[in-house]
Amino acid sequence: MKFVMFVEGQTEKNSIGDFIKRWLDPRLARPVGISVVRFRGFGEYLTEIKDRVDLHLTGKNKDEIIGAIGLIDLYGPEFFPAGLSSPQKAAWGKKELEKRVGNPKFRQYFAVHETEAWLLAHPEILPLSVRESLPARCAQPESVNTNEPPSKLLARLYRDRLNRDYRKVVDGRNLFLRCSPDMAAAKCAHFSQLLLDLEQLSQ
Repeated sequence: MKFVMFVEGQTEKNSIGDFIKRWLDPRLARPVGISVVRFRGFGEYLTEIKDRVDLHLTGKNKDEIIGAIGLIDLYGPEFFPAGLSSPQKAAWGKKELEKRVGNPKFRQYFAVHETEAWLLAHPEILPLSVRESLPARCAQPESVNTNEPPSKLLARLYRDRLNRDYRKVVDGRNLFLRCSPDMAAAKCAHFSQLLLDLEQLSQ
């Protein structure tokens, strides 16, 4: 049995399935799989998510699929109504995309404001000079918002402190391998809800 998880980028494709399984599997009587499907950005995600979900949930392996899970960053998409706060955007986006897909086995989630927020929840994995330069708001990683979202913050600190670029695919994957999903869940309420929902669906 497995989940199919739909994501919008290569960092998520490389890292998020294993990251979530490290939290989920020890809580289950029997481990589940997570098959990750990558889109090329949010634009493709928005136009193709329904067809991709339908393809998987009606295919020959449909009986093995517990659920289809959409996971995209809250930062970036421009399809939200004006004037919404971040929590309101996440709630509206979840409802809207689940309605568009129209399948009860599909659940939409948002990383607030990017999956890199989960890395900020475990600052000990970051290079020392970067860790020591994190602003106070990183104590609540989901508050690192769209003014300077987590990946942009890491990019600035890597340039300033390490004199090199933060490479989302390479550095991100290495950091996720070291990051504790328990620490991320303790500090990131939206991520915690995703994990709890997957645990419930798996049982």
